[in-house]
Amino acid sequence: MCAATRFPEAVPLRKITARSVIKALTKFFSTFGLPKTIQTDQGTNFKPGLFKQITQTLGINHITSSAYHPESQGALECWHQTLKAMLRKYCLELKKNWDEGVPFVLFAARESVQESLGFSPAELVFGHTPRGPLQALKEKLLSPVEDKRKSVRVYVREFNDRLRCANKLAKECLVSSQLKMKQRHDRVAVKREFHPGDKVLALLPVLGSSLSAKFTGPLEVQQVLKNNNYLLGSSDKRRKARVCHINMLKPYHSRGVSEPTVTPTPQISAAVTVQPEKPEEPEEDDGLRIPKKIQPLPA
Repeated sequence: MCAATRFPEAVPLRKITARSVIKALTKFFSTFGLPKTIQTDQGTNFKPGLFKQITQTLGINHITSSAYHPESQGALECWHQTLKAMLRKYCLELKKNWDEGVPFVLFAARESVQESLGFSPAELVFGHTPRGPLQALKEKLLSPVEDKRKSVRVYVREFNDRLRCANKLAKECLVSSQLKMKQRHDRVAVKREFHPGDKVLALLPVLGSSLSAKFTGPLEVQQVLKNNNYLLGSSDKRRKARVCHINMLKPYHSRGVSEPTVTPTPQISAAVTVQPEKPEEPEEDDGLRIPKKIQPLPA
């Protein structure tokens, strides 16, 4: 997805190895040109030397998003949800495979007006609204075909003017939309920060279950990076350090072990109920009261 125009692209792949991903990206770049910067997640198919070598050869600056922090690519993650929902509806209604519906879903998404930009992605890239089935039907039923021929020079000048004006208005709409979203976020947001040497807990996925996560640690903050990212010392011996966003961290409070205090205790520490002994009653013999035990008189 283009971050400026929100123009999406989706390519069905049988496998997502580094080689197959590079082939798909090369085909996309051959149509729209080489970007200056490309941002990806920290997937293993973007880490090997092959992908790094290709980006360096093409003069592309490759940056990665924060680990386990999809908000760093918010527009793309939202587009993933939209794409899955549209493909699911396509498969359920038409009873076809999802890969056959990708071109039609992309066509519908590219000509839809983006709320944050005020224009459709196709208008910002091509300078006009693509002629789709509805537009063709409208032209056939309502408006007659008019011959509006223009010279190449006039068309190119008007085309550049439309693109310049559309991108300027889209940028203004995007800034306004981002400001409103920031104001809504700041109403409930609480500022937090950590310093080198602090102990924190990091919310990381459970091994063997990517959909489950738990707080692990404590980990020590080694360095404060840009955009609220922190370099943490990892407890895993195979991995020296880990970069995490502040939204995935919380402070670690150790339980202080204090020395036990000696307090005087009673002789009987257990809760025991002691029944008092009943006085022995003397036995009666011919009207005389004789005690059971007679103590001998002292000599």
